[in-house]
Amino acid sequence: MSLINTDFSASYPFKNKHFSTVYRTLFTRPQVSFKRTRIDTEDGDFLDLDITSANSERVILMIHGLEGSSQSKYVLAATAYLKKHNYDIIILNLRGCSGEINTKFKAYHSGETGDLSDVIVYIIKNYAYSEISLMGFSLGGNIVLKYAGEQKENINPLIKKIIAVSPPCDLKGASEILSKKSNTIYMKRFLKTLLYKATLKAKLFPEEKLNLNKLIKAKNFADFDSLYTAPSFGFKDATDYWSKASCKPLLKNIKVSSYILSALDDPFLSKSCYPIKIAENHMYLNLELTRTGGHIGFTKSFKKKDKYWFEKKLLSQLILS
Repeated sequence: MSLINTDFSASYPFKNKHFSTVYRTLFTRPQVSFKRTRIDTEDGDFLDLDITSANSERVILMIHGLEGSSQSKYVLAATAYLKKHNYDIIILNLRGCSGEINTKFKAYHSGETGDLSDVIVYIIKNYAYSEISLMGFSLGGNIVLKYAGEQKENINPLIKKIIAVSPPCDLKGASEILSKKSNTIYMKRFLKTLLYKATLKAKLFPEEKLNLNKLIKAKNFADFDSLYTAPSFGFKDATDYWSKASCKPLLKNIKVSSYILSALDDPFLSKSCYPIKIAENHMYLNLELTRTGGHIGFTKSFKKKDKYWFEKKLLSQLILS
């Protein structure tokens, strides 16, 4: 395993990182029908799984990005394509992301692998799949990589592949990049829903004494994570959270075939998010870096023949597992 020489080459306007980042969300409409299953968590909360079946013996457990869901366009695009190629798909909607607020003060964070672990146990107990692949996008990519690193050689043998697309392997670096003025539009979009949910939690859990006056003035992740994410999960502050939740320090421990796809022009990622040195001599990790592609973009052109580069790449990596 090592660095992959990419065959991705985008034409105008997809060479622009921002256009590539927003194109899939704004201009594509992949369609998937899901069946929803709700499972209870040990702490009295719930997780909503959205499932679509090809009657396969193989399943992909997907996790969306920050404030995404099973309805995120990149999730739908990957799901529609991979189902046609005989994969069942189960989407883990992280707590509070399924369209209904979760019941606990805490929701989810970029490195929270407990819920993922519980869903894997649920799948193994209730289904008869011969192989499981974990696929995460952005924040979800950090989660699946961190999970694999935590499990080391103890990872369940049914798990054959880990795939992470545009993962923020270093959360501190990614947070700092997203705080730049050039990324204001993305930051405002994330904070809009994060702050709305946190405000609901403040009303539902007054005993937590969430400082709403400060919270509603949050301008970036450093503010939000210090005021809500860190205290709700027992971290000292945002820096402590970012350090402990990042997958990068754990990548060296991965003992299952893994693949990372990231674009070097990704507006969400810092240089520290590209684990080049780690991948160079890693027995289990392949890293593919494209020159352009934005954040979970990877559209080559408007031409029909170039339409499915992203989805084909995911499929090819699954086949290699």
